[in-house]
Amino acid sequence: MQPLFLKPVFQERIWGGNALQKDFGYNIPTENTGECWAISAHPNGPSVIENGPYAGLTLDNLWREHPELFGHLEEKVFPLLTKILDANMDLSVQVHPDGSYALVHENGELGKTECWYIIDCKEGADVILGHNAKSKEELIEQMNKGEWNKLLRRVKIKPGDFFYVPSGTIHALCEGTLVLETQQSSDTTYRVYDYDRRDAEGNLRALHLEKAIEVTAVPHHDTVSISTVEERENIKITTFVHSEFFSVYKWEIQGKALLSIDDQYLLLSVINGEGTLIHKEEQYALKKGKHLILPVGFGEYELDGDCEIIVSHT
Repeated sequence: MQPLFLKPVFQERIWGGNALQKDFGYNIPTENTGECWAISAHPNGPSVIENGPYAGLTLDNLWREHPELFGHLEEKVFPLLTKILDANMDLSVQVHPDGSYALVHENGELGKTECWYIIDCKEGADVILGHNAKSKEELIEQMNKGEWNKLLRRVKIKPGDFFYVPSGTIHALCEGTLVLETQQSSDTTYRVYDYDRRDAEGNLRALHLEKAIEVTAVPHHDTVSISTVEERENIKITTFVHSEFFSVYKWEIQGKALLSIDDQYLLLSVINGEGTLIHKEEQYALKKGKHLILPVGFGEYELDGDCEIIVSHT
């Protein structure tokens, strides 16, 4: 019974940069690396176990071959995906389907509800979150007229902010943001608007307006996540969200904190600082940019150090 450390998968994006290397020390493939798929069992980029008896297995294979590590759950696929996103430029404005729509229209893919923790951002940065249309007819009219400034809602952000983004929400990260994203394990995106941007071959990127209009929630309603804070000895636990798809927390460790896990597996991403995980007299180094899973039945363990960790589970 060991923690499962994972090797991230990197995805080049037209809007990506090099912050994943500068801020996290990752060996990124290009200067346009937009996404670190940190804990992933999705076929478009599965993570590989780095340590212990399962070293070399991809997370999707581990899910299928060793269900005891995850509590013998009924899901056919590992349900979550943890990413770090470097929005060096504006991302396309997009929307994701829910599970029922994706099941029919995307070959059984999961729906995609996600959430963002703002690790860092430039001064005055914002995100697009929602729209101002009161009806589908108004939504279609403003899209067709290209009235994007009128249609799209912008929200100012700062480091440490958290946003819950349900499926059906028009949204986009904007230039100068570094974000940890926890989401359902889906890669289905319907692009609504891309600033008339061209790819490396000079082509406009495809839009998916018909599907986007079908799945967009109208009118938009903000999903307000009220964070709660619990302080124990040497650990501050901020609970960001409990939803039907995932729960997400931030753990701030200062010193030695005693914790325990029995009937749930946890996804951990170290976003700042360093420390040590101590379990059954074994020690495992934690540092910024490390990602791991603690399996079901892991039992008692200690976290010792000065670090911040984003934690999630189903």
